[in-house]
Amino acid sequence: MKRALVATAAALLAASAYLIAQQPDIFGRVKGGESPTIAIPDFRGSGGAEQFMGVFNSTLWNEIQQSGLFKMAPKSMYPLQAPQQPSDFKRPEAAAPSRRGRPAAPVSRGPWLTDWSSPPVSAQWLAFGYTAVQNDQLVLFGWLYNVTQPDPSTAQVIGKLYFGPVSAEGAKKVAREFAADILQQFGGKSLAGTKIYFVSDRTGHKEIWSMDYDGSNQKQLTNYRSITTFPCVSPDGTRIAFTTYYQGNPKIFVHSLESGRKLPFYNQAASMNAPSDFTPDSKQLLLYSTAGGGFAHLYIANIDGSNLRPLSAPGLRAIEVEAKVNPKTGADVVFVSGRGGMPQIYRMNIDGADVVRLTDGEGEAVNPSWHPDGQKIAFAWTRGFEPGNYNIFIMDVATRALVQLTHGAGRNENPVWAPDGQHLVFSSKRGRTIQIFTMLADGTQVKQLTSQGNNEKPVWSRASNF
Repeated sequence: MKRALVATAAALLAASAYLIAQQPDIFGRVKGGESPTIAIPDFRGSGGAEQFMGVFNSTLWNEIQQSGLFKMAPKSMYPLQAPQQPSDFKRPEAAAPSRRGRPAAPVSRGPWLTDWSSPPVSAQWLAFGYTAVQNDQLVLFGWLYNVTQPDPSTAQVIGKLYFGPVSAEGAKKVAREFAADILQQFGGKSLAGTKIYFVSDRTGHKEIWSMDYDGSNQKQLTNYRSITTFPCVSPDGTRIAFTTYYQGNPKIFVHSLESGRKLPFYNQAASMNAPSDFTPDSKQLLLYSTAGGGFAHLYIANIDGSNLRPLSAPGLRAIEVEAKVNPKTGADVVFVSGRGGMPQIYRMNIDGADVVRLTDGEGEAVNPSWHPDGQKIAFAWTRGFEPGNYNIFIMDVATRALVQLTHGAGRNENPVWAPDGQHLVFSSKRGRTIQIFTMLADGTQVKQLTSQGNNEKPVWSRASNF
């Protein structure tokens, strides 16, 4: 029995790998072709900095690894001597030829570029440096070298000082800043400073919470002791809108993310009002409401609820929800509509014109989210499964090409793109509770961020001024 289970699991893994390999490449990674290989030996700290190097080294490694831009050279392959500063590089000395006239291998005098570019490391890039405490600050001396160059004078790409408090948080800070500079060299963006907002019931009530991009620093934002859900954040990072049942019928509340205070918002008299997305200029809010009577329909209003205008067609006898504005153009919207029966993803102009269905009508398709480039969407779909068992898909809106990212691992919903366009956050029920996960947009590097209570409906703030 045990052998049969192992064989079945192996077969499923092989089948999944085959299916992924056959899918069209619509992800559009920042890098082109094969990922560059980078080596990051552990940095050392002098004096008071030494106690924080475990935190520093793990943070730097994780930031680079989880970017999805690099292949990480295994540390077990590294040479015994790792440089801490450029002066550590010593060109090997030429050895005298053997008696038979054969050239002898150069004699090592210390670390050299080919130690890292040659097998078994076979890296193109090397990040190295050290930390010290100076003037009551933690100082990182960080370098990035292209080790395929023939000489250290031409190999240096980054050579910079980074400063932080003398603490574990300071070590994380300088590691993330160094990582951000490395990623920038390859067209990538650091997620440091961004926030994920989500709904959690860990206090006994559904409230809005926030956390850092890596799951750390989880904090409760609302305390209405009711059902508070459907968060969405303005692109400028100043406001968060959500629905709460605090006053009975569900209403839209808007809070300042700078002061934490509740801001004015006029709700229509309706049995349901819920925010869906802000426009790219952060001046208008898309929402869905039963203000017209009967079915929930799409509307757009100013951020205080004034000047409400319908987006759904007049008289439409179907539910329409979850409108999301193209962040690149601000001119088109994807949304969920039941106008054809089962919920499907549609696209239209922001004035409600030119409605086109994007999904093929099979199963239930919900939770659309635009990629920052405005060309792709992620969404949850039951295609191929009984209703309720959702997986995460990516679609190129122009071509309708699809990539499936999750494969039978729980119920996966509410995918939202990270500001770097390389990651997604989503909720998944993989057991008895719903938790929040992140992954690269090729479905790899799945990481669980929450564990207490049930956690759902994440949104990844596009702003980076936190």
